[in-house]
Amino acid sequence: MMVREALAMAARRVGRLEAEVLLSHLLACSRGDLVLRPERVVDLGAFEPMLARRELGEPVAYITGEREFWSLPLRVTPDVLIPRPDSETLVEAALQGRFARVLDLGTGSGALLLAVLSERPQATGVGVDASAAALEVARGNAAALGLGDSAVFRLGDWGAELDERFDLILCNPPYVEADAVLSVEVRDFEPGAALFAGADGLDDYRRLVPQLPGLLAPDGVAVLEIGWKQADAVLALAAAEGLAGEVRQDLAGRDRALVLRTI
Repeated sequence: MMVREALAMAARRVGRLEAEVLLSHLLACSRGDLVLRPERVVDLGAFEPMLARRELGEPVAYITGEREFWSLPLRVTPDVLIPRPDSETLVEAALQGRFARVLDLGTGSGALLLAVLSERPQATGVGVDASAAALEVARGNAAALGLGDSAVFRLGDWGAELDERFDLILCNPPYVEADAVLSVEVRDFEPGAALFAGADGLDDYRRLVPQLPGLLAPDGVAVLEIGWKQADAVLALAAAEGLAGEVRQDLAGRDRALVLRTI
């Protein structure tokens, strides 16, 4: 089967965009090349399993093993949460300040840490995660992006075992309510430990926020991702620890991040 026919068949099953993404990944070419070379032969034995996985709800990023974040190509596996465009709100907020030393708690694929380090070549950072498998993904991404000398990754429980202070702390913790209704893609395929945080989605904030004053350098800033209805609750937790904060919205205009500083 040729590209033209394979695309038509796949588009009927998973939609045109995803058909192009999957086929271009299989052929190691750009989506534009699919149009320019429609007579190229496609190995259906390799393409069909990809389509079948997508039809079962598996995210495209896990099928291809790739996701772009902040224009950086990242490897992703089912051991890490798939980076979302909304999380770039944290990067934008972080880059408004000055920093030399960065901490990324719950680093996952390393997306947040590597994004800010890619913009500040003189900075260095530490990524912490409770999953050894996730840390291997993050280390691989750092090396692939030429940031292996700028970022180190450690197994840990948030910042509990750190005795250093940082100019910038980044964190996208689990914040989904335990009974939240999620899409099959998220519910059945992404790591639950990176998503769910108790009945009200605040369990990890209750553990994380009290650690921040002891981890922030003087004039340091912590940038946390939040659910779009959680700003007031997390700000209250922060205030109880002597932290003041401001809310940042994502591209859809929803509350997405808190920027916290010591009072």
